[in-house]
Amino acid sequence: MNLLAVRAMGSCNRSNPEAWLAGTGSPASVALVFAAIEVVMEGTLQKSLRVSLWRGGADGRYVSYEVPARESQTVLDVVTWVQRNADATLSYRFACRVGMCGSCAMTVNGRPRWTCRTHVSKVASNGQLTVGPLENLPVIKDLAADMREFFDKWQRAKGRFAPSKSRADPVERIAPDSAARRAAAAAIECINCGVCYAACDTVRWNPDYLGPAALNRAWTLVNDVRDAANLERLAAVAADGGCHACHSHQSCQEHCPLALNPTASIAGLKRASARAYLRGELKP
Repeated sequence: MNLLAVRAMGSCNRSNPEAWLAGTGSPASVALVFAAIEVVMEGTLQKSLRVSLWRGGADGRYVSYEVPARESQTVLDVVTWVQRNADATLSYRFACRVGMCGSCAMTVNGRPRWTCRTHVSKVASNGQLTVGPLENLPVIKDLAADMREFFDKWQRAKGRFAPSKSRADPVERIAPDSAARRAAAAAIECINCGVCYAACDTVRWNPDYLGPAALNRAWTLVNDVRDAANLERLAAVAADGGCHACHSHQSCQEHCPLALNPTASIAGLKRASARAYLRGELKP
């Protein structure tokens, strides 16, 4: 606020401001006071956001809501406000609210994001926000996408650990600085939020493509010396719709909230499957 305006307000007789204004004899001082009052009122009045949320299934539409704007507000806060205050029938998915589970992923202004870690101030354009379900997945209702296809592909990529030993065997020691362990460590933090899948152009063009998350998971297991199903896994990821279908656009890397690089994992699978083929371990 203008310092002169603050001083002008401070000298005002608050018990009779009209008399004070009339006795100032200075239009400039009066103008400063009114300017100061306008600034104060602007700061106290509650601003609002114009938020468009997808409603319905695949044939639904966007519906607009006025949502109060608050400091440090996340997109998930906005969606929750609508569900609790404007329309209790709004469907969406969330759990932890702190970036641990990934279940709150949605499309925010055309980009897949974790809504719990996305601040409105960083993504809203002229006080407007558009939120929809994750793309490349069927819509159950409103902002909730059907993740079954995503996890089915995870299974097709043999994303389950296949132990090579029983619980009766000694625990195998793995050197943390080994090449295999470092390769697995670079990809193992994936929490299957589906952001990379929603951002993947190849998934959009080829519905049979396994997707970045499933292939990233396969790569971590290929590098796990305790796993006993690597040949079966390499055969699965080298088949149609597997790692060789990736166009290396790196949309998955660009959008991953954890800054992982599924494209690098997929490139590793391409090399590993090619070596297995040259050794005669995989059939064409």
